[in-house]
Amino acid sequence: MKLTADWIVGFVDGEGCFFIGINQHKEMTTNYQVLPEFTVVQHKRDIQVLYALKKFFGCGVVRKNHADRYAYRVRNLSCIENIISFFEKHKLKTKKRIDFLKFRRVCLMMKEGRHLEKEGLLEIIDIALKMNTSDKPRLLEIKEKITRG
Repeated sequence: MKLTADWIVGFVDGEGCFFIGINQHKEMTTNYQVLPEFTVVQHKRDIQVLYALKKFFGCGVVRKNHADRYAYRVRNLSCIENIISFFEKHKLKTKKRIDFLKFRRVCLMMKEGRHLEKEGLLEIIDIALKMNTSDKPRLLEIKEKITRG
């Protein structure tokens, strides 16, 4: 299956997700790990599309997500750079572009090492709060713990 850039933009506008995960990790200098993730989920009958995306971008994994759903996921920061480069050149058309720009900003901050300092981590959490609305209560709890010290 050969994918075109325009098709990928439209598909990701509808089915893609740019997510910033933040998890407690005692070995990190801030005690938290920042985990950027690009994901596309499909029913198993369309799994070939996920493998085509993996081939197109040259990175990521296809794994079972929930029940009969599978996900193409990219978590490795150097691989995410491929995704960012693509969507900088081929712009998303929906509100998803706003999430992408926030996602890109967090990845650039990570590249600069800002996620390893308290102020940078708090800024990343503020960005994630504007993206990951379902994760809001947990992110607010993390922010409060960090702020309290």
